[in-house]
Amino acid sequence: MTGVGAGAVELGGEPRTVVPPAERGETTIADRVVAKIASQAAREALGTLPRDAEPPHASVVVRHGNARVRVHVELDHPGDIGGRCARVRRRIVDRVRDLTGMSVPEVVVQVERLHLAAHPGTVGGRLP
Repeated sequence: MTGVGAGAVELGGEPRTVVPPAERGETTIADRVVAKIASQAAREALGTLPRDAEPPHASVVVRHGNARVRVHVELDHPGDIGGRCARVRRRIVDRVRDLTGMSVPEVVVQVERLHLAAHPGTVGGRLP
């Protein structure tokens, strides 16, 4: 018989000690794992990237259950840069919180490069 309460007995008659949940320890999630989650969340928030843009990449510092995130993105121009950065921030906060249980008090979105959108009269997004 297998039990789950204190003093439970395993098959074979050996007593099993049950440790209360508060005393079982904790799971540690590496900074690089949180950075990968943040990078993927930024990709999801941005949708289609300019043809020659680098995908978003993030760096993260985790302390006391809080993740501080810095994500580097490349955006097309013209466009609503502030709105797209706000979507990236919201998506990162939601995904990191949902997948890790960490709070995200700070997300810095750093726009590394703007890509000129192709318009008639331009060559590959650049003026001739």
